[in-house]
Amino acid sequence: MQHDHINSDNNLNSKLQYHDENEHLENENHVHEHHEHERDESHRLDIKALPAASVVGKPVYRVKIYSSNETIFCVPENEIVLSVHDQVVATTRYGKDLGLIQCGPVACQNASEMDVYPIHRKATENDLQKIQMHREKEGTAFKTCRQKILEHGLEMKLVATHYLLEEPKILFFFTAENRVDFRELVKDLVSIFKMRIELRQIGVRDEARVLGGIGICGRSFCCHAVTDKLNPVSIKMAKEQNISLNSLKISGPCGRLLCCLGYEYDFYHCEKSSLPEEGRKFVIDKEEYYITEVNVIMNVITMKSVNGRFLNLPTASFHRDENGHWEVNSEPIGENSKTV
Repeated sequence: MQHDHINSDNNLNSKLQYHDENEHLENENHVHEHHEHERDESHRLDIKALPAASVVGKPVYRVKIYSSNETIFCVPENEIVLSVHDQVVATTRYGKDLGLIQCGPVACQNASEMDVYPIHRKATENDLQKIQMHREKEGTAFKTCRQKILEHGLEMKLVATHYLLEEPKILFFFTAENRVDFRELVKDLVSIFKMRIELRQIGVRDEARVLGGIGICGRSFCCHAVTDKLNPVSIKMAKEQNISLNSLKISGPCGRLLCCLGYEYDFYHCEKSSLPEEGRKFVIDKEEYYITEVNVIMNVITMKSVNGRFLNLPTASFHRDENGHWEVNSEPIGENSKTV
């Protein structure tokens, strides 16, 4: 019996990055596989997608994988008729598994820019029964693995367990702050389950995506129910939308910035680019003011004088002169104004 130790720069969501004001974090996978049989030198951690040239022009479907709650793009192996909400058996980067068609088909034109996997068939009643049996076993496997983690004193948090549909392999997803030497853990798990064991380290955002939950808005986590693409989110996005920078209000249960901060950022950024920025000074009716807030939803710009007086003006009051300098026309206060 041999052991195969593999490190990979891939993570649960390839190209996953997280940005905030002062940091750039990129998750890294540490994977250890133990084979009961002879080591396969051709083994690769992630199953490769189809060659780009082989899928150009073919109908592409977006499929949501139940186990990891991520979406992949797939093409049918043969001319089977598929519809939205059909359950299918497809190859994923973990192996053959069950998924749900979310949309499609569309003709694939840019296969070189995305990974595309094959759909083998529609899920049968036998497949669904097998998945149900696997789910029952996954609970037991989770408890067993968690107990072994405690016995070995490993600093890792088990997140989820999954039996692949058509392979004698169990996936264990976990989080950890540092690299973990879990070789002895893998030996124990192999001796108990008599199957291939694969441990995958994921990030805290991936954990939220896999497990799901209810956000502060009262709805399901965006990463779980809306999109599985964990796009970069920055503190700048909150500032641009005049959102309080209280960390409790702009952070999700995962401890990272809320995914939804990026949804309307482009709108705010575009609208504010045509208006004077916060901090710009104006003299209105012989009194100096500076902009404290630009509210693009209410179309109101709030200004404060050096004497502490506040003034709300419509955004239409501000315009650029022929030289590109900002001017403000505030008739209720005075017609004469100039930029400082």
